[in-house]
Amino acid sequence: MNVEAGSIAPDFTLASDTGDVVSLASLLGRPVVLFFYPKDDTPGCTTQACGVRDAWAEFERTGAVVLGVSPDDVASHAAFRTKYGLPFTLLADPDHATAEAYGVWVERSLEGRTFMGIKRSTFVIDSEGVVTKVMRGVKPDSHAADVLAVLASSATQKTPEGLLPHADERT
Repeated sequence: MNVEAGSIAPDFTLASDTGDVVSLASLLGRPVVLFFYPKDDTPGCTTQACGVRDAWAEFERTGAVVLGVSPDDVASHAAFRTKYGLPFTLLADPDHATAEAYGVWVERSLEGRTFMGIKRSTFVIDSEGVVTKVMRGVKPDSHAADVLAVLASSATQKTPEGLLPHADERT
């Protein structure tokens, strides 16, 4: 399956690095940045994750929930998050069902061998669960800036009356 801009984002329920369960449905009302990366604590994935960490104040201003997803298990995610002080949630997709639903579990090749793995990709999902931007083949070093540009563009396309308040601002 290939998820495209304008489509309803496939729901998922995955364990987080803290052991909590997170579903996309539980996040309706806030924009979501869902980024898929191949493996914890590898050079490109660390660059990507730390880029988001370093721009965290800007991400917080957007009100978006940021979720990183890889096939690694909860323990690996917890260690990765702690080692680099990552302020966002990491989700474990060990059976790669969510990656398949988003069309990012693909055949890859490295050093002459082929294998199935994650194509580094990001999906920006609006507060109603609609995919507003699909970014495939993401570059780790520019990922944070690229996503922030998308979030800024999305915010300017909505009127203030059309934006939903954060969950902690609702009465």
